[in-house]
Amino acid sequence: MNRFLILLCLLPLGILSSSAQTDESPNPTPKKQRRKGTLYASWGYNREAYSKSSIHIHNDGPITSTPPPDPSNPYSNMTPYGNYDFTVQDAQASDKPNFEAIPEIGQITIPQFSVRLGYMLNDKHDIGFELNYEHAKYVVNDYQVVNVHGQVNGVAINQTGPLDPVHFLHFEHTDGANFMSFNIVKRYQFYNAPSKKLRLSGVLKAGPGFVYPRTDVTLFGQEINNKWHMAGYIVSAEGGIRAEILKYIFCEWTAKAGYANYTQSLVYKDQGKANHKFTTIMTIFTVGFQVPL
Repeated sequence: MNRFLILLCLLPLGILSSSAQTDESPNPTPKKQRRKGTLYASWGYNREAYSKSSIHIHNDGPITSTPPPDPSNPYSNMTPYGNYDFTVQDAQASDKPNFEAIPEIGQITIPQFSVRLGYMLNDKHDIGFELNYEHAKYVVNDYQVVNVHGQVNGVAINQTGPLDPVHFLHFEHTDGANFMSFNIVKRYQFYNAPSKKLRLSGVLKAGPGFVYPRTDVTLFGQEINNKWHMAGYIVSAEGGIRAEILKYIFCEWTAKAGYANYTQSLVYKDQGKANHKFTTIMTIFTVGFQVPL
């Protein structure tokens, strides 16, 4: 009887012990997996519109004292290494898309193109950073009516008339104006298909960068296609739509506004210089590939 009572008292303790052992999971819940980022790259093409720009061109070469041999061309005795310091006031420029070259695979870099390389920081894809390059072209319109003031060969000038590309000046960054930026990227998703095969988002990008032009100049009848050269800076902001298709493919259609300041473009090798600044509005379409890492 005493043994039965002792056994009856110990029974609840055994049940509790067994229950405690059962509650212990032999496979503890794994820690939450780290959210992964996504690396992406894209390629596409662009168009630009430019504000007016006052182009200051100068060189401290020797002054030529002989009169010009051609009276109808007062610049005929000048060379790009001569002595000049003048400003073309409020010149208007256009882009040069060259899209007709796109079908020729070997010439896909001839048109105005855009390249992006970026990284989104996590699975949400809501913030990231991006290296952003626009191969844009900037061509000052020939024969537009402008004011030119300053001095050429020690003689003061202040005249308004057509900009003569043959005897006086033709100016362009066509290999090209070349905007290179480092951007912070923010994404706002507004549609995700139930199949997960299509996701639409708004994107915003902004950041500083530099300009790396190759300037082609015809000055006083002589053409000089200068070397590529870091010539100033740009700040820009961009916004548009991003469509992600089948997880790995995406395309973007954006508009971009920038302020570019060319503090030292080359006119004649390392002697003649030009400086000017302008604002630009761009439209850009790119197609890319993204890989979760």
